[in-house]
Amino acid sequence: MRNRFAFQPRYFLFWLVFFVITKAAFLLYHFAKTAALPPGSVARIFGYGLRLDASATAYLSIVPFVLFLLGSALPSRFFPRRLLLFYSAVVGVVVCCLSVADLELYRAWGFRLDATPLQYLNSPGEMAASAGSAPLLVLAGVLAGLLLLGWWLYQKLVGPIPELPPQFGLGRAMLASLLYLALLIVPLRGGVQQIPINQSDVYFSALPFANHAALNVPWNVANSLLLTDGGPNPYQFMPDSVATGLVGQLYTPARPQPDTTRLLRTTRPNVLFIILESFTGKFVESIGGEPAVTPNLDSLARTGVLFTNIYAAGDRSQKGLVALLSGYPSQPTTSIIKYPRKTEGLPHLCRSLEQVGYKSRYYYGGELAFANMKSYLVAAGYDQFTERADFPRSQQNSKWGAHDHVLFDRVLQDLNAQPTPFFVTAFTLSSHEPFETPIPRKFQGTDETALFRNSVYYTDWALGRFLHAARQQPWWDNTLVVVVADHGHTLPGNDPNESPRKFRIPLVLAGGALRPEAQGRVIRHVGSQTDIAATLLTQLQLPTTEYTWSHDLLQPLRQPFAFYCFSDGFGMTTSAGTVSYDNIARRIITGDSTVTKEQLRQGQAYEQVSFDEFLHK
Repeated sequence: MRNRFAFQPRYFLFWLVFFVITKAAFLLYHFAKTAALPPGSVARIFGYGLRLDASATAYLSIVPFVLFLLGSALPSRFFPRRLLLFYSAVVGVVVCCLSVADLELYRAWGFRLDATPLQYLNSPGEMAASAGSAPLLVLAGVLAGLLLLGWWLYQKLVGPIPELPPQFGLGRAMLASLLYLALLIVPLRGGVQQIPINQSDVYFSALPFANHAALNVPWNVANSLLLTDGGPNPYQFMPDSVATGLVGQLYTPARPQPDTTRLLRTTRPNVLFIILESFTGKFVESIGGEPAVTPNLDSLARTGVLFTNIYAAGDRSQKGLVALLSGYPSQPTTSIIKYPRKTEGLPHLCRSLEQVGYKSRYYYGGELAFANMKSYLVAAGYDQFTERADFPRSQQNSKWGAHDHVLFDRVLQDLNAQPTPFFVTAFTLSSHEPFETPIPRKFQGTDETALFRNSVYYTDWALGRFLHAARQQPWWDNTLVVVVADHGHTLPGNDPNESPRKFRIPLVLAGGALRPEAQGRVIRHVGSQTDIAATLLTQLQLPTTEYTWSHDLLQPLRQPFAFYCFSDGFGMTTSAGTVSYDNIARRIITGDSTVTKEQLRQGQAYEQVSFDEFLHK
């Protein structure tokens, strides 16, 4: 017969064992990555991860231990057995759902589940569309398996709560229960050390996957939810004065080029700003990518100004949007777009152009509420918005909303009646997961890479179709077209989360407003998404002083650079190469042999200063 006072340690053991099982499920689901680990890594994953598993277990055990303590003070018939069972069942379902969601999200995003998906709760349709390429039947099977295994394990390790022994008084029962509750303090903190446990305590390898696998998902989610936007700055690498000085040095210009940087025939052209979803440079031949995937964009590049070494500031659409339109850096584990009170203080191209008479519109085939983008765009002051609800139901032919050729048709129709000068932003969506295409597939294959390649080809087809018609319109000769991606992609090649290949994107300036001598120009030095705002405003002879993180790509810096961030780390790219850094492990992930220690310090300074500004916005 089980001892009544073995319930609390048995309950603790149940959750600890269950977390070990979910860790094993993660390693099995990503078996290809697991098999590539060095010998002994799997054992170390479980060993190092055990402290964080124990911490998560202790947090989940607080409520049952308190209920057990209170129940020990009451007569047996009032003991909250059903409440304990109900709590365990609800928490078990939540933990299983988080663990299963993490399996596929890690494959897509390259980091363990945290609070990031909560940014999308106000647009469940878009969340469902994003999951369109996930193996839902497999995941459902894993979820059912974990639930059944958890129920069986609970019955074996915990089971029903025995009655209090007759010789055991309520006072002694409460004292024993209180002792077990007090003992939770040690695993809660991850040990008896001075600083409580955090993610870095389970990082042991130079390989990010091994470190990520050691994390505990419920602990990671709860920790990210509890982090506030008020500080302190977690990226404090050096004194603030030193960091500020290093960032200032990064923006030192090489030399002014006033006579060779004028690209436009007029200072007040129409501006058509086209943002292409997930358009990785790996598919764009004109910047060294695969041939024949984006023939229309490549053709546009030959008659426009092509930038061949541009890097996205982040790896999500909402981060790219802020980088492109406000020239503002991304944040590693959050996004400023989540905080309307902060985004209201950002500069914005729409607002800058409105001050000199531009009329504005924003087009998106999906829902603008996705990832809190609408609050940012409304604060920017666009005159009109066109989104999913503004298209007839018959044209909402994608899981996301309206496919890209439908979007471009609507833009073309409206531009013919649009007052000039105009600033029009159009954001595509068809090359987002689940990679649907309304035209016959160009490339063979049904794997995810093939689907993605075909979706990019389709969006390029829709772009080419639009540009062909646009060139026949009267407004074309006075229009500058900016074509750029919101971010890159791990595919093709399944690049690691930190890889610069994942962040390299196309940027083309084209349109009838270009001067003839600018057509066909190629700019090869390194630059960032954040630099587009200052480049555009300089061409329009408008002030750029508000855009402190943006510089004119046509006025090269002494050392051109691009900073990008991912969860939870950053990359710093220059002509010398790229260094990537893990903020949790506090170590370099990868670094080209030609990269100096100074470049790493510059990246650390950039992250420190930019995040500190974000905190105090």
